[in-house]
Amino acid sequence: MEKHPEDNILEQSTKYTAYHWADGARSEREISLLGEEPLSIRVQGKPYVVNMRTPGDEIAHAAGFCLSEGIVDSPDDFATLGYCREEMGNIVTVTLNPSRSRTASDCFTRHGYISQTSCGICGKEVISDLVVAIPPLQDKIVLDIPKTVSLFDYLDTLQPLRLTTESAHVALLFNKNYELLARAEDVGRHNALDKAIGKLFLSRKLNDAAIMVLSSRLSYELVQKAGRAKIPVILSKSRPTNLAVFLASKLNLTAACQSRESGIFIFCGGWRLEG
Repeated sequence: MEKHPEDNILEQSTKYTAYHWADGARSEREISLLGEEPLSIRVQGKPYVVNMRTPGDEIAHAAGFCLSEGIVDSPDDFATLGYCREEMGNIVTVTLNPSRSRTASDCFTRHGYISQTSCGICGKEVISDLVVAIPPLQDKIVLDIPKTVSLFDYLDTLQPLRLTTESAHVALLFNKNYELLARAEDVGRHNALDKAIGKLFLSRKLNDAAIMVLSSRLSYELVQKAGRAKIPVILSKSRPTNLAVFLASKLNLTAACQSRESGIFIFCGGWRLEG
């Protein structure tokens, strides 16, 4: 009997029987498909956002999302973080401490960050608001270019979900000594980065992160997340958008991508890379 994705939809990946056609011949193949399902994040008892994501790391996902959105600045801002997989859906409930609830009230009234970090507005008019909300970095980290370029090699070894499904994104976070601190895979590139950031944020090790390596293209929403997390160097597998480079420059971040030939293209913040 054929096994369809919906038979086991809550897993990170499922087996699916498909037909393969090549050179006029058709045969059955069993392939792995990446899991995808909604995650509702509720803040202060009210629905805030619904993300389509790959199951796993729900608490870290919500924590990284809240940091990226400006809802929290510190793990101490959380009063509680709870995950419940109900019959009608997956829910993470976020409760803020009273002091943070007061200072973050602007996020709840204007909801500006939701459209900025998920799939909404575009245009340089957004950048001025983000620069006000996210101070440019003032670090003095300098990295070795050959060692930095070698971090792309991890993209081939630290993506088990992609190896089986061929459709997952990964976010890797390293310290200035090129040591891996956190990794996360997800159907969404935004979700993968939120999960990786959230792991370090909740363990109070986010300040150690200096480099992020992304399997995806670099869009301005991912630059926003890097700025909020204070991670100065962003490496992406594919080229960034022009708006991503514009925002990275304004936030004093380093943005670079892998070159198809060899090495990397550096778009801004090149002073952090020497060699």
